[in-house]
Amino acid sequence: MVAIEVPEVDYTEYTNRQLVLVPLAVLALALVIIGGWYLATGAPANLGLEFTGGVELRIADDGEGNMEERIEAAFSEEPDAIRSIPADDVYVVTFRADADDPGGLASDLEDQASAAGLSTEAVDQVSPSFAADTAQTAIFGVALAFLGMSVLVFALFRTFVPSVAVVASAFSDIVIPIAAMNLIGIEMTLGTVAALLMIIGYSVDSDILLNNSVLRRTGDFYESVSRAMRTGVTMTVTSMAAMIVMAIVATVFGIDLLRDIGIILAIGLAADLMNTYLMNVTLLRWYKFEGVNR
Repeated sequence: MVAIEVPEVDYTEYTNRQLVLVPLAVLALALVIIGGWYLATGAPANLGLEFTGGVELRIADDGEGNMEERIEAAFSEEPDAIRSIPADDVYVVTFRADADDPGGLASDLEDQASAAGLSTEAVDQVSPSFAADTAQTAIFGVALAFLGMSVLVFALFRTFVPSVAVVASAFSDIVIPIAAMNLIGIEMTLGTVAALLMIIGYSVDSDILLNNSVLRRTGDFYESVSRAMRTGVTMTVTSMAAMIVMAIVATVFGIDLLRDIGIILAIGLAADLMNTYLMNVTLLRWYKFEGVNR
């Protein structure tokens, strides 16, 4: 059995400003990326078919080669995405709804594929109106989960600074993966929204563990932080390893959704390590040594 050795961090060597600088800089960069993406595309993330509407075709690989070129040449309009799934011997071709096709139906796509000698195994279609409703529901779900988490945290600790530390860490843990999704080309889908909701749970778990150890247990501040780190870092690193393995296996077998979820969770957990043991510790240290005396 492999044991995870959690290194001892001497926080006394760093000021609060030095500790909080890195997580705040990363958060600011993530917000700039998301803001720039919104200005460029009209959405804070690269939205998937569930949130934009459109048509998705699964075209069988006939083994004759040059499939992507043949698929591009088969249709009168250019596909928005062509993805190969080797495990199923198919190509997934996506056409998003646009102003020229307000219904998002594109009913002749299958006929165009057939005329080009391509075999269509399945056609999935999402109307723009349904996609808009789905997007609103997803946003409401994430906002409600975050609000519920915030209320629960404030009810648990009943003090402003420790509660804000948990909420701020969770906010950063969500924002950073969204920015990373934009950079590496992962679409925002219902599956990736579920991954973001899971990140909220992971974040609150490690932050509450740290806050409880510092605020509700006896002992020196740094000893309490070290005790919480031994448990929290072990849990987070173990979960990260599991997500990375899942992403690798899903990539090998062409399971895009599981791959995306694994990548998002791994990034979110890495962000949680940074935010919990840099930003959260900084706010708690300020509260313990300066804030309570004011």
